[in-house]
Amino acid sequence: MTNQTRYEILVGLHVNNQDGYNQYRAGMTPILKEHGGYFRYDYTIDTMLQGHADHPHNRVFVLSFPDQSTMERFFSHPEYKMVREEHFEPAVSSGGILAAYSCEIPA
Repeated sequence: MTNQTRYEILVGLHVNNQDGYNQYRAGMTPILKEHGGYFRYDYTIDTMLQGHADHPHNRVFVLSFPDQSTMERFFSHPEYKMVREEHFEPAVSSGGILAAYSCEIPA
């Protein structure tokens, strides 16, 4: 089995409106896929044991991209920005990128 190098970000959020967040995910996922990205891991959590955040994180996930420039194109894509403004911003009270890194994963 060969490995491929991917650029990934670990994200922690405090989702305060699950329905709105679900609409965000439904709207952004096709755009993410168009950019060769996907959710490699995705967790809902109920307790944040340690960390500095405005609100404890209740959602943690890893987004995987072919490379950093593709990730940057995804986040600056006009359609993504529209979905984010309409659904993400009202549904998420705090959070952001906890880590960014390149890694090898099985192809």
